[in-house]
Amino acid sequence: MTALSTTLSDRLQDPRLFRQYAYINARWTHAENGREEAVTDPATGEVLGHIPVLEDAQVTAAVDAADDAFAGWRALRADERSEILQAWYALLQEHSEDLATIMTLEQGKSIGDSRGEVQYGASFIRWFAEEGKRTYGDTIPSHMPDAALGSLKEPVGIAALITPWNFPLAMITRKAAAALAAGCPIVIKPSNETPFTALALAELGERAGIPAGVLNVVLGEPPAVSKILCAEPRIRALSFTGSTRVGELLMEQSASTVKRLSMELGGNAPFIVGPDMDPKEAAEAAVAAKYQTSGQDCLAANRILVHESIHDAFVDAFRESMSAQTVGNGLTDGVDLGPLIHDKAVEKAQSIVDDAVSAGATLHESTQTPVAGENFFMPVLLTGITRDMKVWREESFAPVAGVLPYSNDDEAIELANDTEYGLASYVYTHDMRRIWKLMRGLEFGLVSVNSVKMTGAPVPFGGVKESGLGREGGSTGIEEYLETKFFCLGGMASASGS
Repeated sequence: MTALSTTLSDRLQDPRLFRQYAYINARWTHAENGREEAVTDPATGEVLGHIPVLEDAQVTAAVDAADDAFAGWRALRADERSEILQAWYALLQEHSEDLATIMTLEQGKSIGDSRGEVQYGASFIRWFAEEGKRTYGDTIPSHMPDAALGSLKEPVGIAALITPWNFPLAMITRKAAAALAAGCPIVIKPSNETPFTALALAELGERAGIPAGVLNVVLGEPPAVSKILCAEPRIRALSFTGSTRVGELLMEQSASTVKRLSMELGGNAPFIVGPDMDPKEAAEAAVAAKYQTSGQDCLAANRILVHESIHDAFVDAFRESMSAQTVGNGLTDGVDLGPLIHDKAVEKAQSIVDDAVSAGATLHESTQTPVAGENFFMPVLLTGITRDMKVWREESFAPVAGVLPYSNDDEAIELANDTEYGLASYVYTHDMRRIWKLMRGLEFGLVSVNSVKMTGAPVPFGGVKESGLGREGGSTGIEEYLETKFFCLGGMASASGS
């Protein structure tokens, strides 16, 4: 295996958190065929390290390990599993700065955003450590004489977790903590762009006392690994966060084994600004909602709908706030927006802008001097957009904002719902009647009113329409990894009388 990157390892207080192997059955594993793939810093292009490209048999070996570990893990009392998860949570807190550094180097987001994600991601471990102790069954009033009826909650089995590059820590912990608390061993397939955060989590999980085989991390060619996980009958649940296109493919590949599926897919979030709002206040909120994680966020506000009476004042305020966003290397103090993940993301962002401008939209650019580097894309605003433009139809996953005026609440609802997606939506107004009407009319799984921040461990996170299946977090998140078993105990009257 290639030697540790000096740049990365020297920045860590605990260099052991930087691993360049897969993690199978509590063993750090290289590829049997010797194949490796480089992982680069999107801000500089520097190679941070290498990961193994596993052979198919090695991926199956991770499933074997999880299968062997299942009986012992599910047999632990819920409070025993909880203690291990709490220890894992404590280790994330202890090593939070190292985790944030790894994340910024491989993903590009600002160090402030990375620190926030460590806390956000850790909160799911603490939440499900407690939630696992509340997986109650039911006592059912019997409709039959001499019978006692009820239900139990039992772990569904091995869970495969396929996670994205934009939130390389939180998208793992939100799934993994729920599955582990339910009693399910897991096989994690992180993004090849951001594998080192996942491997650091595995290292800390081992230190926390997660038994061998209960947590595994596999790496390799994404289509090949995903196909194995989907076809594997011993994997009973699959959770995926990523694009709708890939989610549809995984559903097809999982059909033959009838897995439990939970999926958080694409988004195209509307941001609706009512006529009663202060344009400056609303614009600052819209900038925060649009450009978080450099726009590489499924919750990012893609389509900004502003009442026509304040549209021009809003645009002026948006341009000013947008230009105040500092772009640069995420490790630099004061940087708000880092680079995009790779050059293809930059190409897509530029194509969306070019499409809109060629169709008559007006481009407003940031006043900040462009940052050198092939993966940097300066934030822009497009006005005069129409519904046939890419900026309206597609999830940009980039710092590209589009604004469209509307005349009344019914039009705002119709415009907002004009998408196949249904994940997040934002409403900014102080009129309670308008709030209620918009909240009920929007076809989205998440509606945030007068707040950019909406997610957290207690939240049932998920979308409708083509934005996904199931919910993560909250009291419902653990249900994705549990089966309800009904029981009928006959002859209870005679037993009680003996």
